[in-house]
Amino acid sequence: MINIFSRFLSAFLFAVCSFITVSVNAVLPQELDGNELPSLAPMLENVTPAVVNIATEGRVKQRQSPLFSDPFFRHFFKIPDQPVERKTSSLGSGVIVDSERGLVLTNHHVIANAIQITITMRDGRQVEAEIVGADPKTDIAVLKIPTENLTALKTADSNELKVGDFVVAIGNPFGLGQTVTSGIISALSRSGLGIEEYEDFIQTDASINPGNSGGALVNLRGELVGINTAIFSQSGASHGIGFAIPINLALRIAEQILETGEVKRGFLGVSIQDISPSLAEAFGLDKKNGALINKVLKDSPADKAGLQPGDVVISIDGKKVRNANDVRNRIGLLPVGEKIQFKLLRDGKEFELVVLVEESTEENNKTAITNQLLQGVTVGDIGKGNPYFGKVEGVMILQITRNSKAWKSGLRAKDVITSVNKEPIKNLDEFLSAVDKKEKALLFRVIRGNAASFIVVK
Repeated sequence: MINIFSRFLSAFLFAVCSFITVSVNAVLPQELDGNELPSLAPMLENVTPAVVNIATEGRVKQRQSPLFSDPFFRHFFKIPDQPVERKTSSLGSGVIVDSERGLVLTNHHVIANAIQITITMRDGRQVEAEIVGADPKTDIAVLKIPTENLTALKTADSNELKVGDFVVAIGNPFGLGQTVTSGIISALSRSGLGIEEYEDFIQTDASINPGNSGGALVNLRGELVGINTAIFSQSGASHGIGFAIPINLALRIAEQILETGEVKRGFLGVSIQDISPSLAEAFGLDKKNGALINKVLKDSPADKAGLQPGDVVISIDGKKVRNANDVRNRIGLLPVGEKIQFKLLRDGKEFELVVLVEESTEENNKTAITNQLLQGVTVGDIGKGNPYFGKVEGVMILQITRNSKAWKSGLRAKDVITSVNKEPIKNLDEFLSAVDKKEKALLFRVIRGNAASFIVVK
């Protein structure tokens, strides 16, 4: 009997204690030991009005068979006229960086092909935006909106970021409306991913999903450190690996767009390659980190400074070089007219040289395609991080001008060309040699997605 009573009393006391605990928590939900619980809410109250949602409408031309473009063919078979364009729409995000001028930073891919851009503010206001300019190679675009009652984000120095810093991503994922996620900086200076032509990404595990593109990555002080751009995912949703463009780079690109309407690329006049284990052994290198110079153009900035084929680039401006893509990104992202310091290895000895960066133009770019059939086409080797890297030999189309001969023939950006006139090609040099033979027509074997086909340009 005493046993039963003891159990009943224990159960009763447990229930009373639980009730008291629940009651206290209900009264003091924001306190712990008399102190307020930590919260990002105060910071976000100041930050979120500067992050906007972007909706675009545009038109793109539809691919058609040449037969359907022939009026006689359509008339003979009584085929009705087909629309040559289709409407497109997209959702994304943007960040107000200058309230006095009404300037908004976003990604180029958010506003590509847009003919109308509608921006929705945090308070529900909607305004039309105009495109000031864009740089597809870094995926940065600058928009302008009316300046009434705008809040701009303060910017931090993204060069001061460290792995492990806490960050918050703000954007418009899946068109749901403004959403906040948090995480840390997982890595810095990510490149070779094949996302953009020039890459120097911040990697974060703060959730970034479709629609977050162009949104803000901020530190815990509410300062803008990056522009959210892409995710690494096999499903299309966040896997905890997101990428943002450092704000220092984004602002540098934006300043050039605002000043001149375009972005001028740095030019050195060298051709470089990665250092394989066999090359490292041949050159007497302990490590394969760095980039090997295999060609120096005559009278180029590199030639004037004294760089030679066989030199190994160890560091640029005191920052170690990992591979050839690292060098290419750093040079291409530098402003024209800047002096940079190279640490090099030549014949087993380290030394330093200073090189003046000049503007990249068609005249000094000796690797430009000279075949008139391929005007408006820019190609490059298949970069690391690309699904085809190491699996397919060839070159990738990086850019192609709409309505050029090659575009009308069916070539598109991101196509991989594996042969020219039935001759296999392995890299950029072999491609340039094959197409510069002034053929009247070019037959390409092209891989696009999981399919392969032949395309004739003439």
